[in-house]
Amino acid sequence: MTKTILQQFAVRFEYPVCFTTRAFALDNPVLIETLAASGPGPHKVLCVMDEGVSAGQRDLIRQIEAYFAQHRACARLVCPPIVVPGGESVKNSLNFTEALQSTIHNHKICRQSFVLAIGGGALLDMVGFAAATAHRGVRLVRMPTTALSQDDSGVGVKNSVNAFGKKNFVGTFAPPYAVINDFAFLESLSHRDWIAGIAEAVKVALLKDPAFFSFLDGNAEAIKARDETAMRHAIYRCAELHVRHIGLAGDPFESASSRPLDFGHWSAHKLEFLTRFQLRHGEAVAIGIALDSTYSYLTGRLARADWTRIVSLLARLGFAQYVPELEHRTGPGRFDYTLFQGLEEFREHLGGQLTITLLEGIGKPVDVHEMNFEVVISSIDMLRDGSWALPLSAVCKEGICEELSA
Repeated sequence: MTKTILQQFAVRFEYPVCFTTRAFALDNPVLIETLAASGPGPHKVLCVMDEGVSAGQRDLIRQIEAYFAQHRACARLVCPPIVVPGGESVKNSLNFTEALQSTIHNHKICRQSFVLAIGGGALLDMVGFAAATAHRGVRLVRMPTTALSQDDSGVGVKNSVNAFGKKNFVGTFAPPYAVINDFAFLESLSHRDWIAGIAEAVKVALLKDPAFFSFLDGNAEAIKARDETAMRHAIYRCAELHVRHIGLAGDPFESASSRPLDFGHWSAHKLEFLTRFQLRHGEAVAIGIALDSTYSYLTGRLARADWTRIVSLLARLGFAQYVPELEHRTGPGRFDYTLFQGLEEFREHLGGQLTITLLEGIGKPVDVHEMNFEVVISSIDMLRDGSWALPLSAVCKEGICEELSA
């Protein structure tokens, strides 16, 4: 006789995403009150910092040490902040993860202690993975320092490193204890990193909030010119839409094959590898958005006015819509584009059926389960030639499409 025990339980997760300025000012209570909410101290804190942040703000380590010295009754640093490389290099080997796990072990960081990660999205991914796998989960406080990590990766529940030539192949779903978004970190960003972070805002606006897209459209020049008020609003709204989707869309740990928030990402992830990560993640996502929006247009889903508005916004923000790696080839055949390997890798990453999010309008996503390679190639051609900026008659004369009357 066969017997089955069906186990069912629900686990509630809750974490704050706080927005502040100069979190390590001695009179700023946000961080210490967040730690104190976990119970009586003093709590051990292991601080890990992106070397790019450390180099850009040379007094930051001293500020951190002074902050915890003042609040030693609640929390104490177990050692001076540890500085490690930022960017994808920190995710391309398990060496950094293993070294951090060793540090967690040596300082006896337990499940009632904290790991405080300060840096961009790649650093947060690696540190989050190390924390999630030490003692089956050490409490993690993320302090994102780039626009991209403050509005997207830093506020979510994923942690990972790269392996086998694939982005984020090894990782976990583990919600942070808290996220502290300190807008002061944005002041030291390069222009390139300032702009790269807004790609995810364009993405989530296209999927979920036409009014937010209109805000970005109307403030593109201000954002590009480093208007802090416009950027802060964009980061806050983008983060709000991301956490709302994670918490309320019914699939926080992505067990299904549909992932709307990965719009534009199937090609973006491949482009990052093809450019050896010379493309920032946000820059690759912008190209992926342009590619999938153009594909949506050519397949009759997206109106021409919406298509040109999307690609024009990306251009006005300062993003490229084309890089030569889009046409990198593995052979002489018509469809021997390396980029197409990204579709199979994306399907594998989803864990089943290929599901790509496209657009039927701004704020109107739709899922499809196959991509026509010929149309993808035509989309690449149009982005390379700047056809989005041409009159409709000029586009049709080039023979790129049979009918673009939408």
